[in-house]
Amino acid sequence: MEIRLRRRRGRARRLVIASVAGAAVLGGVLVLPWERGTAPRPAPGPAARAGGAIGAGLPAALPGLAVLIGEREAHLRAHPLDARAWAVLGAAHVEHGRRTADPAHFPKAAKALRTSLRLGSRQDPATLEWLAALAVARRDFPAARTWGEAAARRAPKRWTAQAVLVEAYTGLGDHKGVGRALDRLLELRPGPAGSARAAAVYRDRGWREDAAARISDAAAAAGAPVERAAYLEQAGRLALERGDREPALRFFREALRADPDQRAAQAGQGRALAALGRTSEALAAYRAALARQPRPEWALELGELYESLRLGQGARVQYDLLRERVRGAAAAGVDEELVLGRFEADHGDARAALRRLDAEWRRQPGTAVADALGWALHRLGRDEEALGYAVRATDGDRGGGVRSASYIYHRGAIERALGRYGAARRHLAEALRIDPYFSPLHAPRCERALAALGEPSVEDPPAR
Repeated sequence: MEIRLRRRRGRARRLVIASVAGAAVLGGVLVLPWERGTAPRPAPGPAARAGGAIGAGLPAALPGLAVLIGEREAHLRAHPLDARAWAVLGAAHVEHGRRTADPAHFPKAAKALRTSLRLGSRQDPATLEWLAALAVARRDFPAARTWGEAAARRAPKRWTAQAVLVEAYTGLGDHKGVGRALDRLLELRPGPAGSARAAAVYRDRGWREDAAARISDAAAAAGAPVERAAYLEQAGRLALERGDREPALRFFREALRADPDQRAAQAGQGRALAALGRTSEALAAYRAALARQPRPEWALELGELYESLRLGQGARVQYDLLRERVRGAAAAGVDEELVLGRFEADHGDARAALRRLDAEWRRQPGTAVADALGWALHRLGRDEEALGYAVRATDGDRGGGVRSASYIYHRGAIERALGRYGAARRHLAEALRIDPYFSPLHAPRCERALAALGEPSVEDPPAR
């Protein structure tokens, strides 16, 4: 036992040293806490901290990212052939665009990263990883897989390559690939960052308690406040999906205290407050989040909250914002077909939704796309086809292990339309057991559909 503990401590020390060294190289400065025979150096500034975070595969603070981008741009005006500086600039733009949902950063990131490959090694694994991360941010999962696999081949011991492959394979519906990449990631990085990614995978597989334990461990062991805030926001989402409204709200609030720029936690507050029936506060939280980060999926959520309150004008404003943001994202190479297809299926043109989602499915058949495509087919009355996709999204044997109340509601509604009342009753009830507050608009519809089915008859066939 002592030997194992010593080995673990040794590995932990080596990981810390390696991450500090990697951060120093990526940030373009030497950041060591001490040097033999010299006085301790001053604490690193915001740019160095941001560079260290993105080099270590961790969330970076927005103020530091802005300073880092400015510093690298100034440096490159004087040294335009510095391949490493181009890579750092590209990585900072990817992280800034991801954190702020500002797609204008992504073309700049692509230019910087490709310039780095042209000037330096075309097989530099760190640059290849950031091209993969850029593709994930743009929801281009085939490209993310290509870049991520190239990075992993060049540097098999870099855990960050496996982290981006987990996301790429998830978006492609490649569940075996996700498992392989996660196993390798946890072998290389057993700390909080690895635990957070494991929590996301476990959530998708329906292992809710394991996911909650993993993200709790990650938040407890996180270093910088911005990292802890990211894990607390993830914990809030997991709690809310279980219907645990008050704990979710506490997670989101604590995330915002740790990092006031954690706008996903602010939108999460809106979601939790709406579930608690505190609609005025929910509207304020959503509006505050959207004012800083107008993500189309949050505009859809707020629009549906307005619609549930019969505030049609407020809903229309948010749906217009959604369309505007999707257009801007498309111009920057970001694929928002999934959220636009979901919106069109429920609030717009279901035929347009089907065209978009069918194309998305052919390109990257993830679980979320299966659910949305099935729902669009249902809205058009094509329920036999719809059921196949709904089963794909909810059946663990087919990769849809996530315990999503929304997905299971969709399946139950489709089964009801097909006259499969036993299965419909079972799935509608299951959706409400998982999370009775999963949507201010759709949860009441689920309740009404279940009530309309009534109690099962002794003459009903067994639920399928």
